[in-house]
Amino acid sequence: MADNTQLPNGFTGFAFRKPAGGTSAADAIREREAQRAAHAGQPAPAQTPRRGVNSFLTEREAASDAANEARGAFQYNRDREETAAAYSADGENAEGRVEFDPEKLATIPEKDRRWAWLEIDLNAIRHNASAVKKMIGSGRHMMAVVKADAYGHGAVRVAKTALNSGADYLGVATVDEGIKLREGLVNAPILMLAEPPASAIPLLLAYKIMPAVYSSEFAIKYAEAADSMGLRAPYHLAINTGMNRIGVRWDEVVNFMHQIGFHRALELEGVFTHFATADCPETLDFHIQAKRYIEAVEGLRAAGINPGIVHCANSAAAIRYPDVRFDMVRLGIGLYGYQPCPETTPLIELRPAMSVHARITDTRLVPMSEGVSYGLNYRSPGSVKICTVPVGYGDGLRRGLSSRTDFLVDGVRCRQVGNICMDQCMFEVDLRSYARRRRVDPQVGDEVLIVGQQGDAMVTIEEMCETLGTIPHELCIGFAQRMPRYYV
Repeated sequence: MADNTQLPNGFTGFAFRKPAGGTSAADAIREREAQRAAHAGQPAPAQTPRRGVNSFLTEREAASDAANEARGAFQYNRDREETAAAYSADGENAEGRVEFDPEKLATIPEKDRRWAWLEIDLNAIRHNASAVKKMIGSGRHMMAVVKADAYGHGAVRVAKTALNSGADYLGVATVDEGIKLREGLVNAPILMLAEPPASAIPLLLAYKIMPAVYSSEFAIKYAEAADSMGLRAPYHLAINTGMNRIGVRWDEVVNFMHQIGFHRALELEGVFTHFATADCPETLDFHIQAKRYIEAVEGLRAAGINPGIVHCANSAAAIRYPDVRFDMVRLGIGLYGYQPCPETTPLIELRPAMSVHARITDTRLVPMSEGVSYGLNYRSPGSVKICTVPVGYGDGLRRGLSSRTDFLVDGVRCRQVGNICMDQCMFEVDLRSYARRRRVDPQVGDEVLIVGQQGDAMVTIEEMCETLGTIPHELCIGFAQRMPRYYV
């Protein structure tokens, strides 16, 4: 039986020992160098065992290996000296290792780290706020609703822009959203459009965020905490007129105020409700809610209670129904340039502020009948170039849009093809020539518009919403999940 003691892992095909009488290439080279050294009267090169293999290294080779080990993860960098000069603190340290400077690394723009980004047109925000302010008249307040990071547009920048364009109140959904505005040096009144846990009351008082109130337990704890610090406890009373989400029932408002109104620290700054159907073609439910709200406000006044700022109109109601504008309107989706419903389109011009951009990371000619992306649901018809961009459903480009949306390349619409992946997706460029269509041949690094306008061509959030059966709010927030924003 053959001796397998030198065979790796029981493999019986080839022995791991050197064949009898054979000389390896490495041994031959070392032998030749030793002969040359002896001929020149010099000592033979010292040999250092190579780790993990039965061979030897010369001193020069060992020194080279040590230098490579010191370089570590940066060994791959062919332009090492140039990179070190640009991004290191002091070049190499005593061990020969490059010390990178975090401040210098931070200067690399986010959109150069990954070729995908959002652009927010602040002029569009200004236009939309000014247009609604002009519509409602100068005698009314306007609240800019900047919850959910301003619907993905960036709360601090949008808040400051809106305040400079006619808004004088801000609306948020959470305590942290209000704190972010204060830390961004925003000093306007902030209303939290919900009632937070009582444990968050110190934050409300510290950052001057007014809560919505609709439970007596929270109201008393809020007042007690404020009184113990010598502060006032301003709030807006939320009234439920039929949406049945939050609020005191419209016909129980006066009794509720009698339960909490005794506390000296509590100050009622306003009352509000929210319409469930202001953006619907059917108007019966809207008018029922409006009637209930008016009854509740009149009941407060009859009981000698000043309701403060009376507000109930969201974007749709503010544009469609002048009778419910009252003391203030709350501008949400309209601030970002999207019509809240088809009925508002002829009444006001709004300009979308968000556009979605990417650069091509890969191009390839896919032969006829070969598939693209997961499931290979798309098959190449031939004479097409498939281009990849680093945007996927992890960035808000919903998977349900797969093969159902277009991208813009140099003003030409190109069909997105194949299933949208988490981080990437592909689109098709027809390389055939047509008399009535301009031919494009995009390359790696070329810019692609996923949402926005190039010349006369455009791809809109509303198109995607119609395809998906959703609303612009959801898509705008989704696109801001991890793509950096740039303001223009």
